[in-house]
Amino acid sequence: MPLEFAVSDFLKAFFAIFVAMDAIGNLPILYALTKKLSVKERNKNVDNAIFIATILLLVFLLFGTGILGYFGISFNSFRVAGGIVLLIIGLRIVLGLRLIEERAKKYELSAVPLATPLIVGPAVITVTILLVNEFGFVIPLIAAIANLIISWIILHQTELLFKILGRQGSEVIARIMGLILTALAVEFIKQGWVGL
Repeated sequence: MPLEFAVSDFLKAFFAIFVAMDAIGNLPILYALTKKLSVKERNKNVDNAIFIATILLLVFLLFGTGILGYFGISFNSFRVAGGIVLLIIGLRIVLGLRLIEERAKKYELSAVPLATPLIVGPAVITVTILLVNEFGFVIPLIAAIANLIISWIILHQTELLFKILGRQGSEVIARIMGLILTALAVEFIKQGWVGL
């Protein structure tokens, strides 16, 4: 594969996962959940969350397409279904319909909601499986690792970043990411529908 194509494919995969993960847009939720914790407790939860999220992402990177095959689901059918899921998630973000913040208080912080659904949720899982089908395993793997590192940095700096951006700034970024995710979803639905 020529270098320019490899770089182009990586950037496409990286930004698709970045938009789906929406680490910056999740800052208000992360700040609300961790503001009462000490720095040591917050960092411990962040490290555990990234570890769990990495395992989840690797499972779907390695076995996602195999799971589809086991259940006899054609990839174009998954592309349409996944696109619809992404469309709903994107619209919820754009319209500000976020309910995670209140529900999250019922769960263990590092596993739910940090690892899932905030870091690796339905959008990231769907995008990952679609990217593996399009580019193979290596490029989505590198893109996923890069995004997990970025998420780890953002999570460790939640308080500082939230003070800089504020809730309003974080929400504006989230809406932009939601709009891009919605457009990506429409593209997946269109490709899947044509394939069917």
